[in-house]
Amino acid sequence: MEKRINKLREKMKEKNIEAFLVSKKENVRYLSQFTGTAGKLLITEKDSIFITDFRYLDQAADQTDGCVIEEISSNFIKGFAELLKRKKIKNLSFESQDLNFKTYQQLKEKLELENLNPVESVVESLRMIKDSSEIQKIKKAVEIADQGFQFLLDFIEVGKSEKEIALELEFFMKRNGGEANAFDFIVASGKRGALPHGVASDKLIEKGDLVTIDFGTVYQGYHSDITRTVAVGEPASELKEIYQIVLEAQKKVISEIKAGMSCVEADKIARDLIKEAGYGDNFGHGLGHGVGLEIHEGPRVSYTSEDNLKPGMVVTDEPGIYISGLGGIRIEDDLLITENGCEVLNAAPKELIVL
Repeated sequence: MEKRINKLREKMKEKNIEAFLVSKKENVRYLSQFTGTAGKLLITEKDSIFITDFRYLDQAADQTDGCVIEEISSNFIKGFAELLKRKKIKNLSFESQDLNFKTYQQLKEKLELENLNPVESVVESLRMIKDSSEIQKIKKAVEIADQGFQFLLDFIEVGKSEKEIALELEFFMKRNGGEANAFDFIVASGKRGALPHGVASDKLIEKGDLVTIDFGTVYQGYHSDITRTVAVGEPASELKEIYQIVLEAQKKVISEIKAGMSCVEADKIARDLIKEAGYGDNFGHGLGHGVGLEIHEGPRVSYTSEDNLKPGMVVTDEPGIYISGLGGIRIEDDLLITENGCEVLNAAPKELIVL
């Protein structure tokens, strides 16, 4: 973890950050390997201080490496003020996206500081590039999800509810190594397929329905995110046609995406194909997003993104077409960006499956 903290120190130097309070739990885990819920890091040019309360002292000692552990159990603001005074810190930066306003006010009132500075996405910018250990964990999370899809092919049938499908999928993945659901699973069948975020409902699967399942699991803190759309009985011809358009767009991204490309350019690969097919207005979300310690993290792969793709990023490729009153299709893989292209992490079949 020393390597990651040293990279953070380089970022801090670039941004003239004297001392940095890291409070977002995913960022704390990334820098320290601590998996508990009560932990913060204070990073300076020389010090790496892990702050926790008495409940997590043993866990922090076991999991963190290269950090000095500081116990603050009763009054965090008071204890933190004393720590800063001891370390002669006068300028403190904090994660603006994580610290709530009340805590900010308390820090401003109680800490004897010259400057209390909000900063954004400092650790997140480091997290966008995955190292080999992170990639292996994501690959395992993807493998469990792929197995979950194969399981569903034998489970989905007419008369099953969307909620039943989501519940059985959760049980299966947890039995096979998943720690938690990556998010609330989307199971949207029939006309509900037009809802890009149609969380599983009591609706029963009917003959001719397309069923879109968007799901993932967590393995050692790292997420997977996969979407497949299957047919239960022969679907309407228009839906079959749309499925092929989405599949072609999704595969075109895989063949063309690479490091050095802007995220807007990557999004455009799928968007232009879908637009040319006459369904541009029915693809309303971005192509994808980064995946790692969070299910949605940088980079943002969309037509409004300011990010660029770099080797080691893991992003989703998930074009979709949604037509109100008819249904929808989305197909999604997790991709590891490489110098010359990408590695598709998913192995689950994508051609239209009729159950």
